[in-house]
Amino acid sequence: MNKHIIIRRAEEADAENIIRFNIAMAKETESKDLNRDLVGRGVKNLLSHPEYGFYIVAELDKQVIGSLMITFEWSDWRNGLFWWIQSVYILPEYRRKGVFRLMYLYIHEKAGTEQTVCGLRLYVDNDNEIAQKTYFDLGMKRTGYGLFEEEL
Repeated sequence: MNKHIIIRRAEEADAENIIRFNIAMAKETESKDLNRDLVGRGVKNLLSHPEYGFYIVAELDKQVIGSLMITFEWSDWRNGLFWWIQSVYILPEYRRKGVFRLMYLYIHEKAGTEQTVCGLRLYVDNDNEIAQKTYFDLGMKRTGYGLFEEEL
């Protein structure tokens, strides 16, 4: 199946799929019902502001089957940008078939061509052992950092 999957940078025409994927992901992973209008504005805002980040999509037979978002974090310690992998979603029927691996390899290759990129990062639920194994298998390592937040 991997031979037919195309990984590409998302365009404005992909917004509806990305919105749908984000809403589904929040429901699946956190049992949250997101506000479709707010998510829509957020997705479209990122698509029109590449300085904030970008999306990539996985496409099979002209159907978008997955997406992920990259945002940027400046590291003064490294004088470079970390690309944060976020909002990963693959349609359920295509999971565990190498779609995320293809997306990750695409990002890894693109990041390697950018002199300002110093690394890739993501966060994962402590209980999501399947995802953690995938990340280890791709060569990622667990950091010593915990994650804290306060929503405003």
